Amino acid sequence: MQFENSIDFAKKLDEQDSLKHFRDQFYIPIVNGKESIYFTGNSLGLQPKTTQDYVLTELEDWANYGVEGHFHARNPWVSYHEIFPESLANIVGALPEEIVVMNQLTVNLHLLMISFYRPTKKRYKIICEAKAFPSDQYAFQSQALLHGLNPSDVIIEVAPKNGAHCIQTNDILDTIKLHGNETALVIFSGVQYYSGQVFDMKSICKAAHEVGANCGFDLAHAAGNVSLELHDWNVDFACWCSYKYLNSGPGGVSGAFIHQRHIADTNMLRLAGWWGHDKENRFKMEKDFQPIPTAEGWQLSNAPVISMAAHKSSLDIFQEAGFHNILSKGKLLSDYLFFILKDINHSTKNIIEIITPENPTERGCQISMLMLQDGKKIFDALMKEGVIADWREPNVIRIAPVPLYNSFEDVFQFGKIIKGFIEKTN
Repeated sequence: MQFENSIDFAKKLDEQDSLKHFRDQFYIPIVNGKESIYFTGNSLGLQPKTTQDYVLTELEDWANYGVEGHFHARNPWVSYHEIFPESLANIVGALPEEIVVMNQLTVNLHLLMISFYRPTKKRYKIICEAKAFPSDQYAFQSQALLHGLNPSDVIIEVAPKNGAHCIQTNDILDTIKLHGNETALVIFSGVQYYSGQVFDMKSICKAAHEVGANCGFDLAHAAGNVSLELHDWNVDFACWCSYKYLNSGPGGVSGAFIHQRHIADTNMLRLAGWWGHDKENRFKMEKDFQPIPTAEGWQLSNAPVISMAAHKSSLDIFQEAGFHNILSKGKLLSDYLFFILKDINHSTKNIIEIITPENPTERGCQISMLMLQDGKKIFDALMKEGVIADWREPNVIRIAPVPLYNSFEDVFQFGKIIKGFIEKTN
């Protein structure tokens, strides 16, 4: 498509957008008396207008039924988590029995590493990206310590080459091959939180398995954002949060994936809890753990229903919109934003360096802008103009137009504000 940096062109794209009506299903924050341009769905997605009703339903049933709500609520609580795998299967590319919704993201990461990071005297290393999200770094370090190992001996980080911002796939694959005999686990983000780079998860997983290592992914910035095929890629495990692109509320419940070839392995070590125990015998309260032969076997506690109600309200919108349609619009929004930023650079002093890959297969909604001049001033100016973006030290502005509630006019107006500030101050 031949893009144009004009309001008329942006409005034309919005008129042709089959998903434009979904914007009305979300609360858009008001800044300076008007709807903001909300570009931080990569950090916290907006609230669907149905969320309050979904949560209120559970509160009413709690009031009316008390403990009997576990069996007699409109959505019985004892089986509440079972409504999610079908909805999420298409979003993460998995079989329903490979998915469970439980806990929060880093809790699930630890639970899965207990099962899939099993270091031996020979195989003990973890290969990951340099500067992964801090919570992941802490998890890797503490898992090494849990096994009595020194994290500096265990963790191998693959970094961008000098002067680059993204990690080359070949560098990842070469690192896996180089350390293969000593590697127990290869674990990367699906989308790198700082740069917005989408990793080649299929190739990484294949390389890990070729050297005899397990492979997992933190999909916090990928789930609901990019196309995933976890089952077909043969990924051993993955986990994700629900509060970014899945719009399920701050600290919302997390999802986990365990590949079909592992879920019925009762000998696999895991931390056990009663909600992962065989459903038929769960309430007999017997002492010997019998894991459910699906991803549910990794559950510890019963479902956090209030949080899950918020999750359901968003996933029902995903179901209505169709995830393939969401992905298509997301790609077009990202392409248009890339075009707008490059156009601004052509007409100004090139003070924006886009560190997110230009290749559409290597990015999702997020584009990260390395500000070479006046970065914080530009960020503050955006906020004053009602653009809610995200600042990352030392000088990066992250923005993510989300297909369910952002418009092409949002992208144009964002570019107009930045260009106006640059021209005014230079």
